[in-house]
Amino acid sequence: MNASLRDNMASRLEEDLCCPVCQEVFRDPVLLSCSHSFCKACLQNWWDGKEVKECPVCKRKSSRGEPPCNLALKNLCETFLLERGQRPPEALCSLHSLKLRLFCLDHQQPVCLVCRDSKAHTNHRIRPIDEAAQDLREELQKSLQRFQEILEIFEEVKVEFDQTAGHMKVQAQHTETQIKQQFKKLHQFLEEEEEARMAALREEEEQKRKMMEEKMEALSREIAALSLTVRATEEELRAEDVSFLHNYKAAVERLQRPCWRIHSCPQEL
Repeated sequence: MNASLRDNMASRLEEDLCCPVCQEVFRDPVLLSCSHSFCKACLQNWWDGKEVKECPVCKRKSSRGEPPCNLALKNLCETFLLERGQRPPEALCSLHSLKLRLFCLDHQQPVCLVCRDSKAHTNHRIRPIDEAAQDLREELQKSLQRFQEILEIFEEVKVEFDQTAGHMKVQAQHTETQIKQQFKKLHQFLEEEEEARMAALREEEEQKRKMMEEKMEALSREIAALSLTVRATEEELRAEDVSFLHNYKAAVERLQRPCWRIHSCPQEL
């Protein structure tokens, strides 16, 4: 970045950090509801004696008699002045435009010498501003220390939680691995059991098939023998009387032979 561009940017920044009333870098800037900012003292002087408190720029009526401090703008202005080698301007009393040298402990606010002697601060505890700042810093430091201790405890607990969460994750992964291994073994066992039972079933089926084939062959032989006996007897019945009588005894003997039996029916196999 060249020097001219840098100077131009610095100039524009300084313009943005200037109060529209005094045209100086903001001192204790306050923020109105219309988003315009002004030095606190400049705004109070602008409103002094006016019934309607309006924005000096856009003339919009302000809803608050004590507008809030624009802390972000204040910090930015102080940083800008420090970078330029200047000390931030001392805050002035918004009522009397005097330097704030004292601090009212009852109202918890900086005051000037005129404020100290006014009715608003009669019989109030007034301290030099540096002394009050030192005391309040120490008090705030004590309160901060308690919060710091609590923060350390919380951070230690968080570390323990993180460790516990990590341990739980590792434990869950280990359990998951065990479950997968157990189910893998179970699947393998079931597959082997299935194969063994299927093999036994096929063997039983083969044995029954062979037994059935043997019985079918025996039955076929018996049917053939019976068929021959039946046909021979029928032929004897159709023969002439003399021939029939000659062969009658033999025919009766054929029919008196023991009948063949099937020892098992198919349903019993």
